[in-house]
Amino acid sequence: MRPDLRPAVSALAAAAVLALTAAPAAAAAAPDSFTIEDPRIKESSGLVASRLHPGVYWTHNDSDDGPYLYGVDAATGRTVARVTMTGVGSPRDVEAISLGPDGRLYVGDIGDNRNGSWDHVWIYRLPEPRQLGNSTVKATQFTVRYADGPRNAEALMVHPVTGRVYIASKNEDGGGLYEGPAQLAAGGSNTFRRVAEVPWVTDGAFSPDGKRLTLRGYFFAETYAWQGGRTTGEGERVRAPFQPQAESVAYAPGGTALMFGSEGSQSRVVAVPVAADGPAGGGSGTDKPRGGAAAGPAAAGDEGSYATGAMVLALAVAVVFGLKRLVRRGG
Repeated sequence: MRPDLRPAVSALAAAAVLALTAAPAAAAAAPDSFTIEDPRIKESSGLVASRLHPGVYWTHNDSDDGPYLYGVDAATGRTVARVTMTGVGSPRDVEAISLGPDGRLYVGDIGDNRNGSWDHVWIYRLPEPRQLGNSTVKATQFTVRYADGPRNAEALMVHPVTGRVYIASKNEDGGGLYEGPAQLAAGGSNTFRRVAEVPWVTDGAFSPDGKRLTLRGYFFAETYAWQGGRTTGEGERVRAPFQPQAESVAYAPGGTALMFGSEGSQSRVVAVPVAADGPAGGGSGTDKPRGGAAAGPAAAGDEGSYATGAMVLALAVAVVFGLKRLVRRGG
């Protein structure tokens, strides 16, 4: 996100939160929700569950922080590891993190605050540390270019079975899902090709079994069935929490919940249970109401949620138009 727009976004989001206080109270947060306590983590922009350390989630700041990753214990919200990446130069705009089937972390330095001014971006790959604590780890740096030209992106997903890397670009008029080569090459550049259209996405994550792809934006989240390297059918709406700067999503181990994160000091990571009969759990979901058990602002038992959803939609439109005006004034 452009640094000069963050104060405006925060102000608009705060107004939205104040307006929503008049709506009926939402259901209590899931037990696995937690707050990131580390004051150094002010712009948590990516999130992924550790495979080696149960209950730990890896995150990072958006920009202006350096080549650092943080391991946060969900039980306490405290940082239990800080990893310094070497061999990557100076990161520009780190926006996403994912974990591949090879046990390595993939970090996406893929943001472009000027919306396509950089002719290349980077992915960093490093082994997940076996020991928690402060450490320095050498990473491999991969240069990324898009077949149809530069663009801004905030979502990077590594398929948990094939290991293929995907990037979703960010555009208010709709972005694209880009597929990387079967194997990333450290020498030269890696061309990512557009394979699908996606909404305005800020992050995404594959389910642990690789059968679902969840994408989130500022005011929505949808889960798509994944087959043959592509999304199939229509997405199902997920009951994502309203967050001031909705920047991250990850699957909990076992795929039992989606973890939604946000930027900001002491930001909250909210757990949303995943329905067992979701898009990859016995059907595409296209022949039933959008969302099922874990979906929709109007899910069963969520009293008053129609009004809440309408208010959120109206506020979302106001925020988007407000941002457009700010961008135009900023030149």
